[in-house]
Amino acid sequence: MKNIIKRLIALLPSKRKLMQLYFALLFNANIKGFISGKIYQGTTKQVCVPGLNCYSCPGAVGACPLGSLQGSFSADKSTLYYVGGILLIYSLMFGRFICGWLCPFGFIQELLYKIKTPKLKKSPVTRVLSYFKYVVLVFFVIIVPLMYAFRDTPLPAFCKYICPAGTLEGGIGLLSNKLNESYFSMLGPLFTWKFMLMISVVVGCVFVFRLFCRFVCPLGALYGLFNKISLFGIKVKEEKCTNCGLCTGKCKLDVKKVGDAECINCGECIDVCPTKAIVWKGSGIFLHPNEIPDKNDSPAPKSHSSARLITRAVSAVLMVALLIGVFAYYWNVGEDVSPDSSIEESSQSENSEIPYGNSIGERCYEKELEIITSEGFASETVNPAKQGKITIINFWGTWCTPCVQELPYFDRIATEYTENVSVIAIHTNMVSETAPEYIRDHYPESKITFARDSENEEYYNLLGGRGTYPYTVILDENGIVKELIVKSLTYEELKQFVEGLIEQ
Repeated sequence: MKNIIKRLIALLPSKRKLMQLYFALLFNANIKGFISGKIYQGTTKQVCVPGLNCYSCPGAVGACPLGSLQGSFSADKSTLYYVGGILLIYSLMFGRFICGWLCPFGFIQELLYKIKTPKLKKSPVTRVLSYFKYVVLVFFVIIVPLMYAFRDTPLPAFCKYICPAGTLEGGIGLLSNKLNESYFSMLGPLFTWKFMLMISVVVGCVFVFRLFCRFVCPLGALYGLFNKISLFGIKVKEEKCTNCGLCTGKCKLDVKKVGDAECINCGECIDVCPTKAIVWKGSGIFLHPNEIPDKNDSPAPKSHSSARLITRAVSAVLMVALLIGVFAYYWNVGEDVSPDSSIEESSQSENSEIPYGNSIGERCYEKELEIITSEGFASETVNPAKQGKITIINFWGTWCTPCVQELPYFDRIATEYTENVSVIAIHTNMVSETAPEYIRDHYPESKITFARDSENEEYYNLLGGRGTYPYTVILDENGIVKELIVKSLTYEELKQFVEGLIEQ
């Protein structure tokens, strides 16, 4: 009976596991996204969360720091300063404390490692492999994105070719929803590669502690550079250290010394230190002290212990209240968008038996959208549903690699089929400030009509957008929806759609 009780107790999450779970829920608080299959696109998506958490996860309420960093290389300097500043603050404050306590994908890796199997222990080979993540950081996060930025085509290489967190949280998270069945049509060899890579990482984490975190994760590599000078984490009091090696022996990671670049500040080494040389940085009121007694240290006063207990209790209550409040907030803001009064009035202006909606065969919603020119935002507007000819509505963003890569095909169609086709490229409203400069540099004389979406991506959502870009809607000359396309398009595909409608 005692053994059974001990095993049950062993299954309970530790304080650190509870913190990991808490932040995984906090960073993915848009619970309704898992039901609707849509990606949240509100204002908090402009803020990077500290850990590796995919932007495209249906529950994600913030941006991934790595994805934001790669995208910022091709945007204006203010975006780079903003993202770089946030990463610098995270690094200086926490270092790899984020990896051990705040990272959702790190939490997933540790849960996988709990599966009962033979484990691969650390060795000189794993220590050498731990340097590979710095190669990934330099090449895939910095060099390749910068190379493409100089060519004016953003490419988040790590996110596109490697990141298993993106495949698991974003790809699988979206594809597992029946409402996103159309997404399967856009899968190809790249997704197959990333899916196989994700499976390899997931299986590997069962046998190797934090496999991805130790050997591949460039975010951990970046934070590790600041580990020694970060405000939070663990440190060694050199005057008390006897170099017994119990701490590094206890650690499952490839640390050479407590607090070095490989240390995730989990704190497991504290309790094995016989001289209390390993301590937390920061206030003892918040952080767990080494409970092994030291003859040279006097016991902590009861008032101090009581203050610590009260502080922890209050903090726990506030954290739970915050989580509940955040869940409630995103549940409400995540409601499906319905037409506002101006759209409803415009949509009912014509007497037609065909209903307005965002499905094939329905009449496209009407909306006056602000036109974007190379000089900025014009006072003129455009109504995509009232062009009187075949209309291609393309939702895009300067930050979206597939969007930018396919835009020349839309420009070519707009030029070759001017008499029969109207191409309207609608930029997301969240970061539309980069659009005028991009249009001036690349499409100053284009036949495309560039416009900006209304507040909170209203028109995108009304036309059936689910949070992924690019998204294309093709209308006939009467404004009837003929195609809904959730993938990148080639020139040949666009031409086929256009000529098919012209022949009708």
